Amino acid sequence: MVTSIQQRFAAQAASTPDAVAVSAPRDGTVLTYRQLDERANRLAHRLSALGVRPGEPVAVLMERSPDLLVALLATAKAGAVQLPLHSAYPLARMQRITDRAGARVLLTDAASRERGLPRADVVVEPATDAAQAASPATDPGVQGGPDAVAYVIHTSGSTGEPKGVEVTHRGVLAFAADPSWRAAHQRVLSLAPYAFGVCAYEIWVPLLNGGRVVLAPPGEPDVATVRRLIAEEGITALHVTAGLFRVFAQEAPEMFAPVREVLTGGDVIAPTAVRRVLDACPEVVVRAMYGATELTAFAAHATMTAARPPAGRIPVGLPMNGVEFRLLGPDLAPVPDGGTGELYVAGERLARGYHHDRSQTEERFLADPCGPPGTRVYRTGDLMRRDADGLLEFVGRLGDQTKIRGYLVDPAEAENVLTRQDGVVHAAVVVRDDDAGEERRLVAYVVPGASEVSAAGLRSALAAELPAYLVPAAFVTLDALPLTANGKLDRAALPAPERPVPGTPAEELTPARQLLCALFARALGLDSVGPRDSFFELGGESLQAVRLASRLAAEFGVEVSVADVLGHPTVVELEVLLQDLTPTRP
Repeated sequence: MVTSIQQRFAAQAASTPDAVAVSAPRDGTVLTYRQLDERANRLAHRLSALGVRPGEPVAVLMERSPDLLVALLATAKAGAVQLPLHSAYPLARMQRITDRAGARVLLTDAASRERGLPRADVVVEPATDAAQAASPATDPGVQGGPDAVAYVIHTSGSTGEPKGVEVTHRGVLAFAADPSWRAAHQRVLSLAPYAFGVCAYEIWVPLLNGGRVVLAPPGEPDVATVRRLIAEEGITALHVTAGLFRVFAQEAPEMFAPVREVLTGGDVIAPTAVRRVLDACPEVVVRAMYGATELTAFAAHATMTAARPPAGRIPVGLPMNGVEFRLLGPDLAPVPDGGTGELYVAGERLARGYHHDRSQTEERFLADPCGPPGTRVYRTGDLMRRDADGLLEFVGRLGDQTKIRGYLVDPAEAENVLTRQDGVVHAAVVVRDDDAGEERRLVAYVVPGASEVSAAGLRSALAAELPAYLVPAAFVTLDALPLTANGKLDRAALPAPERPVPGTPAEELTPARQLLCALFARALGLDSVGPRDSFFELGGESLQAVRLASRLAAEFGVEVSVADVLGHPTVVELEVLLQDLTPTRP
C-alpha cells in the first residue's frame, strides 16, 4: 500500500524511468524520472548524514529550477518535512519562519545566497555539494506514513505572524489521484511560487502521475514568456490566478489555444475574461478552482467551455473526488435548501492543522457534526449557497480575511506591523475595490503623532517585514480614525484614497516619452503620468506590471519582462532600457 509521496514517486520512476519528469527551457535542462529519482536519493542520503530525522523540517529557499524539485523530493525521501520559503519574503520574515519551525538545515542555490539567506546551522547548495554527489543513488528506504506532514506552507495570520499549514502525505496523494487530472494534465506549466499551495497541482500532480513539469523562468510570469512556453513546450494544462488570468485575457486571449485546460481561481473570476478566452480558443476548457492550503489545494471546480460559457457570476461548482461539503448554520446544523451557510469541508485532503498553533487548529479544524466519530471538517469562513443545479455559489466571507493577488491575507497582519512604526499613533488596514473591474487592494489609514510620517517611508518599512502582497497599495493620513457609536472602526466612513497626482515634467516631453507616459497611465488606470513618477508611488503592483510589460512589447517590438518594469519604475529609466533592448521584429 502506498502511504507517502516518496513511495508513489518511486513506483512511478520504476514504471516510466526514461520518461521526462521535468524540463527547464530557460537553460535546456531535462531530467528523466530515473535521473530525478537518483539525484533526489543522493540528496536524501546527504540529509540523513547531516542528522535530519523523519518529521524534522528542512528549509528550502531556491529559484524555480530542476534542483528545486530535487530538493523537495529529497526532503520527502529523507522522511523530513519540506519548509518552503517564499523568495519574495523579507529576510526577517524568513528567519522567523525557520526559527519557529526549528529548521537546522537550509537547502538553497547560488542566486538565493547572493540575495541573502536566513541563518541556519547547515546550508547546502545541492547543485555544487560534493558530499551529495558522492552519496548513494539508491533509495533511502524511508517509507513514511499517510498522516505524516509532507510540507508546511505559510499564509497570512491575524496575530501579525504567518501561520504554517501542515499538509499531509495523505492529502497530497488523494489530491494527485483525483480523476479530473488524467486526461489533460500530462504536461503542466509551473508558474506559481513553490511556497504557495498551488505547488500541489503544478509539481505533484504531474510527477505522481507520470507527467512532465515544465518550469517557467524564475520571477513573475509575463505574457510573452507564458505564450512562448505554451507554444514551444507542448503545454497541455496550467493554472493562473484569477487576476493574472484577467490580464492574459485582456492582452492575448489567443495564447491559450494550444492547451487543453486552463485552471484559474484564488479570487473572484471575471466572466468577461472567461468568455474572451473561450471566444478566442473554442477548443479550450476553462476550469474555475476553489480551495485552500488547509485542503491541500483545490477542493471544488466548475467547468466552462465555448458551448457552455458563463452566463453570469461563476459558481464555485461541485466538490472534487473524495471531498465532502457541508453548509452549516451557526449551530452547526445543515441549512435548508437554497439557504446560506458557512462551508465546512470533510475528506482526506484536510491538513493536519497549523504548525505549533494548537488554538488556531482547534478553531478551524473541528469534529465533523455530520460524519462518523473521529472524522474532522475544516471551517473555511466562506458563506455559500447551492443554486438550482446543486452548484455552490460564493456569497461572502466571515471575518476580515480576503484574497489579494491569489493569496489569502489578513489585513490585521499588515496593521500590526504598521502600528509598530515610529510616528504612527493609530492605524487601520482595509481591503478596497473602489474601481469596477480592478483588483482588490489593501489601503492603510494612518493617524500620525508629533513626528511626521510619509507614505514612502511607511511603505519601505512594511516591505522590509512583509511580502509584497501584504504591503498596502495606498496610504491615507487622517486626523483620527472614524468610529461607530459602539466605538468600533467605521469602515464605511473611511475615505477612498485620492488618485495619485502625476508630477509636472520639468523638461519637454519627446514623442517617445509621451507614448511611454500614456502606456504607464493606461496600465495604472490614471489620467496621466509624469516621466519621473514612480510606478510604485502611483500604486503599481505586479499585475499592472504584467499589463504594462505586454503593452510595451507590443508597441516597441521588444521583449519586456515584469522584472524590467519593476526594476525601472519610471518612464525615464524605462526609456533608457528600451533603447538597449533588441527588437523582436523588424
